[in-house]
Amino acid sequence: MPIRITLDEVLAARGLKAKQVAATIGVSETHLSLFRSGKVRGVRFGTLAKLCAALGCQPGDLVAYDYDESDLAADEDDAG
Repeated sequence: MPIRITLDEVLAARGLKAKQVAATIGVSETHLSLFRSGKVRGVRFGTLAKLCAALGCQPGDLVAYDYDESDLAADEDDAG
């Protein structure tokens, strides 16, 4: 998938452990681990806001996009 979760890099840069952040924002370690691994299909804006507040970052600091031309093709999941 061309969308990558960069939360681990943000945690490392701040010297924080995922366990600490999970407790701070009120989510389970399992939930945060699934997000970190990219095994979720979405994240609630409220959870994203809590992550940003706890880490002092912007949403774009937590995700990255690697260009893939096939992303421009019609996708059944994106149909309206």
